[in-house]
Amino acid sequence: MNSVINNLGQLWQNFLNVARTFSLKDAVDVLIVTFLLYGVIKLIRETRAVQLVKGILLLAVLFLVSYNLDLIMLGGILRSFFQFALIVVVILFQPEIRKALEQIGRNKVGSSVASLAGLKDRDSGRTAELHRAIDGVVEAVTLLQQLRMGALIVFERETKLGEIADTGTVVESDPAAQLIANIFFNKAPLHDGAMIIRDGRVWAAGCILPLTSNTFVDAELGTRHRAALGMSENSDAVVVVVSEETAQVSIALAGHLTRDYNRVSLQTELERLLIGEPVERGKGLFKNWGRRKEG
Repeated sequence: MNSVINNLGQLWQNFLNVARTFSLKDAVDVLIVTFLLYGVIKLIRETRAVQLVKGILLLAVLFLVSYNLDLIMLGGILRSFFQFALIVVVILFQPEIRKALEQIGRNKVGSSVASLAGLKDRDSGRTAELHRAIDGVVEAVTLLQQLRMGALIVFERETKLGEIADTGTVVESDPAAQLIANIFFNKAPLHDGAMIIRDGRVWAAGCILPLTSNTFVDAELGTRHRAALGMSENSDAVVVVVSEETAQVSIALAGHLTRDYNRVSLQTELERLLIGEPVERGKGLFKNWGRRKEG
């Protein structure tokens, strides 16, 4: 009992010693590490990486068992594994690490740093072009709804989609509603793929998008909607989907799918997301009522 009390007293004394020397620099250090750990845990919990972490923890337990029981062969194998643990983690978690770095680059701090470093596109005065693109897409989507034809349209934002555009055909055209609708007509050669709009212009069509990795997505969603979700998970793009079966219009953003848009609500939402214009007074509080969010 006395030894336990002595140990507790020693721990308390050590705590007091640390508290006396604790400075503002140490507080900032702790806050940054806490923020990074929280981000890593959140990233792991939201992806399949949690299963990989469980496997690594199991190997760590086996290593401790082999060390205590003097299991030479098992201990040697696990020791060799953990010597290259950093390389193994980078290989196993490559998609998650890439996603995390992209998210850091897309936040306000990352954007500010990129602007100071000259890495961010300084030509941001393209509001008129974006308005034309939105008008063309909304008009084309309305026509495709009436004809019961599907569509998949990606508005590129800060994350560049050059690799995705390379899977399709470069168009480089004005965003005319007739052109957009023609591309998605059933007999058109590019109708099965996705269209990418960059800086208010139709940049590419017939592009192949990555499918979502979310296993909890509604089983009724087809390939177009899963591709839209996958694109929104891997970038900051705004993706418009028209269902061929139901003629329903949806928007995929940041891994979530919002459905049941009409012509007016689609126009308003795209202007809000792409241009940042304020929603009309009286509509902001209730504009998303009755609309389902999935993913």
